[in-house]
Amino acid sequence: MASDAFGAESQAPRRSSRISGQAKVETPAIAKKPRNPSKAGIKRAAEDVNKVEKNKKAKANEDETVNENGDDVANAAPIDIGDILPSMTLKNEKGEDIDTGSIAAEKGVVLFLVPKADTRKFLAGCTTQACGFRDIWQEFTALDYDVYGVSADSSTAQSKWQTKKELPYPLISDPKRSLIGVLGASDGNKTKRSHFVFEKGGKLLDRKMPVKPADSPRLALEFIKGLKLSE
Repeated sequence: MASDAFGAESQAPRRSSRISGQAKVETPAIAKKPRNPSKAGIKRAAEDVNKVEKNKKAKANEDETVNENGDDVANAAPIDIGDILPSMTLKNEKGEDIDTGSIAAEKGVVLFLVPKADTRKFLAGCTTQACGFRDIWQEFTALDYDVYGVSADSSTAQSKWQTKKELPYPLISDPKRSLIGVLGASDGNKTKRSHFVFEKGGKLLDRKMPVKPADSPRLALEFIKGLKLSE
């Protein structure tokens, strides 16, 4: 009897099955209150959005090539000596519209075409040709001829090139090679180095294609001087 009493006293008290079956109740974590963005952060975000929108608009303007006569002009056969410079609306280096049919209305025009408006070493020929026309540009204007550089680059790329190389004449952006094709200088996705001389009124008098970068300005000027001597 004494051992039974002792064993009963040594046994641990048993938990109620009702209590042990209850699930533990966890205290939910208190969610952190989101921090309000600072004024500087809001301003930066707004500036980023505006920058993206401006870039989109600039890109749209660069890529826009309006052809007043539709695809008929762009797909027409290349013009030949004696033909008239066709009218199509492209962009200049400032992103402004320029009508190719009117640039020779008051003066003669020299159009020189470069594969790319760039100054990298392996494209130095384009810079050589452009700077060659720059160096004797005043001699062309003295003979009543305007000079235009033409390439398939964007207006933005041309503007940077013009500023860096101090080119005094305007540039024409022809990303779809519409004018370049009409002049017969389109070679797939490339532009053939060349130049074209149009008299006042827009008639094509001379073309050199292909032509060496260093020779192009000199040959164009010599041709025009020859015209003046024969008048």
